[in-house]
Amino acid sequence: MSLDPAIAARLKRTLNGLIPAIVQQHDTGEVLMLAWMDDEALSRTLTTGRATYWSRSRQDYWVKGQTSGHRQWVKEVRLDCDGDALLVKVDQEGAACHTGDRTCFDADLLS
Repeated sequence: MSLDPAIAARLKRTLNGLIPAIVQQHDTGEVLMLAWMDDEALSRTLTTGRATYWSRSRQDYWVKGQTSGHRQWVKEVRLDCDGDALLVKVDQEGAACHTGDRTCFDADLLS
């Protein structure tokens, strides 16, 4: 799979070729998590409708929920105005966070 060149041209990536993906529950607006995508992960996500990310720790692709069953079904993907972040709106099954919390932003309220 390769990313549409018109989309690829609009992305502003990190030095490692990554772009942050903010993941949001499509119907409630709840922010679920932040993950990273490269061109291949974004292409897979757009093609399959399953959220696919690049794991910086494992240096490999992962499809959200492939092992946990906590799948993300992609409803839409938006690029921000500067081209340096993605908003991935999903239908989340179960917990989004690897800790088992509904979102990765449940645990630590700073203010």
